[in-house]
Amino acid sequence: MDPRSVLFSHPDPYDIKGTDKVFVRAMRECCIYHYKHCGVYRDILDAEGFDPYGIKTPSDIARLPFLPTVFLKRHRIYSMPQYRMPIKATSSGTGGVYSRIGFDTQGLLCGLQMVLKVFGMRGIVSPQPCNYVILGYKPHKGNHTAIAKTAYGYTLLTPAVSRTFALRFTDGEYKPDLEGVARAVVRNSRSPFPTRFIGFPAYTWFMLRLMDEKGMNVKLPKGSKIMLGGGWKQFYKEQVDKTEMYALAKKVLDIDEENIIESYGAAEHPILYCDCKNHHFHIPVYSRVIIRDVNTLKPLRYGQPGLVNLITPMVYGTPIQSIVTDDLGVIHRAEECGCGINSPYLEIIGRAGFTDVKTCAAGAEEILKNAGGDVK
Repeated sequence: MDPRSVLFSHPDPYDIKGTDKVFVRAMRECCIYHYKHCGVYRDILDAEGFDPYGIKTPSDIARLPFLPTVFLKRHRIYSMPQYRMPIKATSSGTGGVYSRIGFDTQGLLCGLQMVLKVFGMRGIVSPQPCNYVILGYKPHKGNHTAIAKTAYGYTLLTPAVSRTFALRFTDGEYKPDLEGVARAVVRNSRSPFPTRFIGFPAYTWFMLRLMDEKGMNVKLPKGSKIMLGGGWKQFYKEQVDKTEMYALAKKVLDIDEENIIESYGAAEHPILYCDCKNHHFHIPVYSRVIIRDVNTLKPLRYGQPGLVNLITPMVYGTPIQSIVTDDLGVIHRAEECGCGINSPYLEIIGRAGFTDVKTCAAGAEEILKNAGGDVK
């Protein structure tokens, strides 16, 4: 079995120490593949003097040239023909600029194993039928965003009795229908099956506030859950403290904090970071996270804030095995949490722009100009 499959088949999704060797092997094979099959990526590594065959230790992975997400939003680079990538997903996009990531079949199967294991530990995978309220996009042929595909995919983790969407495609654009969602929640409260909410925290908060203002407080069946993901995005000014949302969810829906689950991820890094019972994002075996100094880009120690560098060997369609996001974060030791998971955890503390950030992929823009834009 190839090292990527071995890694994603590991029984304990948080056994970081026990998977270090296979993770390094998987990263080496992934990097070699992209080096051989993506000309632009090969030029980037060559320009940095990095030999993918030399990845033999975790410290070698830290030296691997990374791509900033802003680079992936501006350019399309792939490591295999389009027909070999059954799914191509995009990021949400800002100002019409978005990443487009191609997924190979084996990578998708690895992702399925990951979701079942990580969510299985949080009791999300279940034979219990559920009503679903998706506080996000209703699927549409023109919507290729990863967040829409992911949200709908999560409704397959149990038998779905019903699906209600907050954002519906009407007259050529998505429009929110929170009042329709609120009425559906009231109907679901009379169902014998639990309700699961999936989607953006902003729309979840808006729905809770609307229901509270209208006196539409309900008591949902036991087993109901709220699953948050995708961040506040354009509603960052309305962002509230998590404890405030937990309290309103209890008041309006009678859902306890222990049944509110948050996840973190990115289209450019499709690894599932699911919070523990203490609401911390422990790093799963399928990835490694490095926090880098915003000025020098050197790796930082535990507790020091910096740019978030996300690493995984999951995807062969697009060279995204090491990317730097515009998130600012901190890595904490496992024992600082106390939930029992023996893996460090990532805390997201804010966002940063890339206007003044110099990365080791800075020369990639010039390489792409010479290559003529979209390349493989």
